[in-house]
Amino acid sequence: MTIQLVDIFYPNVFRRYSAKYNIFRDLYEKDLVGIEIRGIGFKLAQSIKKIVLANKQICYNTGKKGDAICDFLMLGSYGVFKDIVKEIISIGNEEIGFKVSQTVKNITEYENQSFLIAGKTLTLKNAYTFGILNVTPDSFSDGGKHFSLNAAVEHGLKLIEDGADFIDIGGESTRPGSDPISEEEELKRVVPVITQLLILKPDSVISIDTTKSKVAEEALSLGAKIVNDISSFTKDPKMVEVVKKYESPVVLMHMKGDPKTMQHDVAYEDTVSEIYDYLKMKVEFAKKNGIRDIIIDPGIGFGKSPADNFEIIKRLNEFKGIGQPILIGLSRKSFLGKSLDLEIDTRDNSTVIAETIVLQNGARFIRTHNVKNAIEAIKINRIIENPEAV
Repeated sequence: MTIQLVDIFYPNVFRRYSAKYNIFRDLYEKDLVGIEIRGIGFKLAQSIKKIVLANKQICYNTGKKGDAICDFLMLGSYGVFKDIVKEIISIGNEEIGFKVSQTVKNITEYENQSFLIAGKTLTLKNAYTFGILNVTPDSFSDGGKHFSLNAAVEHGLKLIEDGADFIDIGGESTRPGSDPISEEEELKRVVPVITQLLILKPDSVISIDTTKSKVAEEALSLGAKIVNDISSFTKDPKMVEVVKKYESPVVLMHMKGDPKTMQHDVAYEDTVSEIYDYLKMKVEFAKKNGIRDIIIDPGIGFGKSPADNFEIIKRLNEFKGIGQPILIGLSRKSFLGKSLDLEIDTRDNSTVIAETIVLQNGARFIRTHNVKNAIEAIKINRIIENPEAV
């Protein structure tokens, strides 16, 4: 059973849910949100439906009498949902009442959370940057530019100078259509860079962008602090043990297939809900395995169409319901180029515009090539939240 708070006030989102639940009235308005419970017992859904209707709110369910399982949708506001939760609990459904309450709380109190990285407590009232350092010959934006040790270290130092909070080092290209490389080759690429950067800048916080547990363990043993696994433990199950051993924060990302094939089949019934379910499942798995500090990444550009990517940006707020900080990496990606007819080296303006929007919608970690631009976006958002600070 999955509980998702849906920004149903968007007309296109409302139309999608109208089709699913046979809603024949235009009910959407600016402050209207929905709570969808997927995979709920039909009898339990009917019990909750009585509570919702008694509170003069609107709700719907799929299926019909005699079905074991259905999906359930109630419409209202955060305040209304809190009152309904109390009544759900009062009739003995503590588990589902708690889950609905927690989902609402995850969103309404998102910025009150804190997060531990490298011994430092980070508040989600602020946002932070991951500077991209690709030590590869074939990454889509900067492949080959930083492939030599000297060039990679020099670029890493520039990212730090520009203000990057974290340096995300990757030795294997994950651009669409790219081929995998061996552990040995990946280690050969990233280990010298990590070693040299930490010699020159011991206080720098390094993230290792890898799907391989051996590469992650070597990087962490050298002093890296974060694991960024685009496969979310899928490609190498031993990654769980490594992350737990080093008590490392981990980024878990959604991707359809693998980099070689991910753009071959990008069809979704509902993009946001499917990605939400996947990330929620991965977070629960990580927590059951003793991993505490988890960042989620919806995976812009990884097995998504341009329309899917923009839908994720638009509805990013919904992912707060999972209860983990959100990372977004959209820097210079092809969906921006295709949508605006831009070559790779002319996408920085569209990148920072999109980064500004995702910050407004809940992203707290921005993975980017242009750290200076991202920091300006972060500062602008901070001032908008608190104009008196100018």
